[in-house]
Amino acid sequence: MTLQRRILIFATAVVLLAAVGVLAVLRASSQAQEKDRARADGPRISPGTVRLAPAEGGRRIVFRNMAWGPHRDELATVPADAPQGARTASGVSCLRFHAAGGTGICLQADRSGVQDGYKAVVLDARLKEVSAHPLLGVPTRARVSPGGHLVAWTVFVGGDSYAGTNFSTRTSVLDLRTGRLDASLEDFTVLKDGTPYRSADVNFWGVTFAADERTFYATLGTGGRTHLVRGDLAERTVTTLRENVECPSLSPDGTRLVFKKRVPDLPAEAPWRLYALDLASGTETPLGEDRSVDDQVVWTDDRTVVYSLPGDFGADLYALPADGSGGPARLMVSALAPAFLG
Repeated sequence: MTLQRRILIFATAVVLLAAVGVLAVLRASSQAQEKDRARADGPRISPGTVRLAPAEGGRRIVFRNMAWGPHRDELATVPADAPQGARTASGVSCLRFHAAGGTGICLQADRSGVQDGYKAVVLDARLKEVSAHPLLGVPTRARVSPGGHLVAWTVFVGGDSYAGTNFSTRTSVLDLRTGRLDASLEDFTVLKDGTPYRSADVNFWGVTFAADERTFYATLGTGGRTHLVRGDLAERTVTTLRENVECPSLSPDGTRLVFKKRVPDLPAEAPWRLYALDLASGTETPLGEDRSVDDQVVWTDDRTVVYSLPGDFGADLYALPADGSGGPARLMVSALAPAFLG
């Protein structure tokens, strides 16, 4: 092959690669513009005031709006007794969100620096920023304690899915009463089977707080296994309670946890089923959801939990009895990360 022919082939390849790149950018831009346009069959959304404190109108749901249009990814609200009704959008965008006791935690993209990143923003009842904290990874979980005094968040610092074992997380807890930030639960003393335990592969995620504003439950991953742990913020300890528990969520009355559990023979990319654990008796009860749920459920009351599953436009929310009876019912379309307030 002559030198001239080689140069021609190389030049042709460069042109083709450039064309593919331009087409990819144009396609991504077109898809982004499409998501900015509201759909005629989507939920009705209008800008307005969103509060995290109880309102005169009764209980409300505040959530991340996933419906296409100019308010996509914004915190929005609807009455709890009319979840399919018109939405009020706040103008505040979050990737992950939770709220309780007049406090919100919003994990969001941060484009203020040289490189894009993420930050955890503590919000007051009017959605005003109280404090902001840089994140070292991609947001994945967020929780506020029942009294609104503690917030927790988890990020992926390696990998991007809980389905496999090749990931690393960082979980932080912030005490708003004192301003103390525990940047990583990995700094706590781990008591595994009653013995102090240390390992380089320890990961924590999925914090849920008790009403005493001191005790929490979470997932500990180590040695290829997951464990339910009970934590004590004052003692800075976590104690293992049982295996194969991920993303626990404590009931309002503090008696039960609902969590996702890996079930043998399910696909590796969808390995979980939802279970309820009675903390007094240790009895596990499978819930009536046959699909794999990769979420940390939220309790609407002492009887019902809500969680997300993939939907046509991001995610939909489903409600499910927490005692194992009945089956799931779709609560909201195009919604994620709900908090039930009031």
